[in-house]
Amino acid sequence: MSEPPDRARPPVEADELIRRFDALRAAQAREPWPRAEVRRDRLARVLAIVRDREAEFVAAIDRDFGHRSAHETRLAELHIVAASARHAMRQLRRWMAPRRVRTPLELKPGWAYVVPQPLGVAGIVSPWNYPVQLALAPAVAALAAGNRVMLKPSEVTPATSSLLAEAIAARFASDEFTVVTGGAELGAAFARLPFDHLFFTGSTAVGRLVAKAAAENLTPVTLELGGKSPAIVVAGADPARLALRLAVGKLLNAGQTCIAPDYALVPAGDVDAWVRALVDAVGTLYPDPMRGDDYTSIVDARHYERLVGLVDDARAHGARIVTIPAGAAPDAVTRRIPPTLVVGATDAMRIMHEEIFGPLLPIEAYTTLDQAIANVARRPRPLALYVFGADQAARARLLRETIAGGVTVDDTLWHFAHEELPFGGVGASGSGAYHGEAGFFTFSHRKSVFVQPRFAAAKLLYPPYGRTFEKVLALLKRL
Repeated sequence: MSEPPDRARPPVEADELIRRFDALRAAQAREPWPRAEVRRDRLARVLAIVRDREAEFVAAIDRDFGHRSAHETRLAELHIVAASARHAMRQLRRWMAPRRVRTPLELKPGWAYVVPQPLGVAGIVSPWNYPVQLALAPAVAALAAGNRVMLKPSEVTPATSSLLAEAIAARFASDEFTVVTGGAELGAAFARLPFDHLFFTGSTAVGRLVAKAAAENLTPVTLELGGKSPAIVVAGADPARLALRLAVGKLLNAGQTCIAPDYALVPAGDVDAWVRALVDAVGTLYPDPMRGDDYTSIVDARHYERLVGLVDDARAHGARIVTIPAGAAPDAVTRRIPPTLVVGATDAMRIMHEEIFGPLLPIEAYTTLDQAIANVARRPRPLALYVFGADQAARARLLRETIAGGVTVDDTLWHFAHEELPFGGVGASGSGAYHGEAGFFTFSHRKSVFVQPRFAAAKLLYPPYGRTFEKVLALLKRL
């Protein structure tokens, strides 16, 4: 296998962007409703990309991050895409099939069905934190639904973006699935193209700009954003058993995960026990986070400095800072930040107002479940929510009285990995959903079809109106 390129490909210019878009649209017009065999072949080619070029993607992502755990890349990037593609290939005919719907008595003997139709050309803007998974998983959904795809990956991970462009060009015609690379200016031009659907994963601030740009063309948009996803510990939850699961979700990719637990709400009397359990859990997972291969670096200097600043601000506002292992300090050269607990977090601290996106876990104490629910409710609606504890009544209240994109109970992240669960945000954490069948329908138009047979009672309602019309209308009112 060839090594990933040292430098990113030259950015695509605006004229080239439009030319590629027009080529995709023309190709879709020639084949507006691809057969199942065509779609399955496209999915198989995506699967081949992540299967055959695994080592290259591992090396490219490692280069972009400074250091990224190869195991995390293989599991959270390449495996997720492969599983998504295989699932879509297995379910494709069922998803594509027209679905009969019940017809009310007054419309019989007619019948009705819904058929999923490809939208056309889909645009995908993907982020840097999972630069392969969050580029190709939406593409799997779009291709399964019969669309052509244009992908704009992140400029923050240039080696990976360049490799994606090269790998996709090697497997797909440019009027089938194409990649354009460039910075924020190209991204703005990309969002202004008249796509049939635009899919964006990234920050809430940029998501607002993307939605505004797409609105000029009335382009429907799926926004996969983020926010402060809480982990709520219910009174009586066992820290010895559950702290490891909380730590795994927090520290995957060094916390640079949109559904990472952003902060923990812990009963006031249990805070010390959970701090001890989390210190032990992190020590088990990452015995040497500042040098070990399993722990990932922060992606760039800007994000590193932002995270260090969040800790400094919390300390200045009275938080107790617990680094794991004790005494570990951030390293600006390697951009590694030790797993850090911010004990006694309050609203006076910046860390409780910004999405963290790093290996820092604020712990906020609460006294009653009502207070915990209120703390979640007064913040923007999160992408994920985690509930820890066996108290069934408390669990039911939290599921009923909080709003979040998705939930995992007694663990973290796993609702994302379930292909039959729609994944998406709500409110400030996003709109729309994908994964599995939900992704297929995100990139489809569900066309309603009603078939009227040769002999139909509808003619009894035609003008000229008279006694027959009145009798039939009276009968319909009683149905």
